[in-house]
Amino acid sequence: MAKLEKEVTTLNSKTKSSLGTKAGNFIENVTKDFRRNKVIYLMVSPVVLYYIIFQYGPMYGLQIAFKDYSPVLGFLGSPWVGFEHFKEFFNSFYFWRLLRNTILLSLFSLLFAFPAGIILALLLNEVRGRIFKRTVQTITYMPHFVSLVVIVGILFDFTARDGVVNDILVFLFGIEPVAFMREAEWFRTLFIGSDIWQNVGWSSIIFLAAMSNIDPALYEAAKMDGAGRFKQMIHITLPGIMPTVVILLILLIGKFMTVGDEKILLMYNPTTYETADVIGTYVYRKGILESDFSYSAAVGLFKAVIAFTLLVIANGIARKVGDTKLW
Repeated sequence: MAKLEKEVTTLNSKTKSSLGTKAGNFIENVTKDFRRNKVIYLMVSPVVLYYIIFQYGPMYGLQIAFKDYSPVLGFLGSPWVGFEHFKEFFNSFYFWRLLRNTILLSLFSLLFAFPAGIILALLLNEVRGRIFKRTVQTITYMPHFVSLVVIVGILFDFTARDGVVNDILVFLFGIEPVAFMREAEWFRTLFIGSDIWQNVGWSSIIFLAAMSNIDPALYEAAKMDGAGRFKQMIHITLPGIMPTVVILLILLIGKFMTVGDEKILLMYNPTTYETADVIGTYVYRKGILESDFSYSAAVGLFKAVIAFTLLVIANGIARKVGDTKLW
């Protein structure tokens, strides 16, 4: 028994010594790297401070999701209620509607809005006329720099009963004018369509930049083998930008539960809640408009946990399928 205790003590001392050595080496390496790259660390410090103050700092307030929070009593003084707010949300009338709308809008964005930037980049990459290419790029980039409030205002004006969209439909097909923004069945189409129009040009920049890094010798070899421009695009361009596509897709999946809440708040109204109301807008109404802070914090925490889980799963799948991953 004494021998065993002696061996355990020796093992513990060796482990502590090894951990201490590793910690010392780590600190030494970080110190050397900081001295060598002081300017870079200085440049990145505002971003780090931003995330510490505005992203990680507010996490302290997540405890109100498990309390009956009162501003008078504060975070620590408010009574603990456990998972009561989560149970209330899961059993509420709105739960399945919010979850359905959030998933559908995010899924449609992945299926239609995300590939649109890739398709535009592929098409622009095949254009040989420099003036025409730059003109198309400028036209498609411009909506991204327009305020979201202005974009939604234009959308309201164009799709109103007396708007240009109804004028065209009446002229071409003779149908009755439709108040598109007040029809629940049209909300998803307008949301995704306007999102593509506003961001397709901007998102194509990343893919065009990735295409510029592809070795031109690959295209020359493909031409010598008799491959046309379409086959070159399929077998060289697409595989060449696939790592960029995978990374952006993983990041987009991480935002799967967000769905552009600000835009929905500007677009929706009580007549379109059936298809437009998502978890983010519900949190805004309950937390800001109705001052139900604990309940809205619980709903927001539920959304964040689901988003984080999807991000981890997407990264795990990417790691198993290929070499491209976030971590």
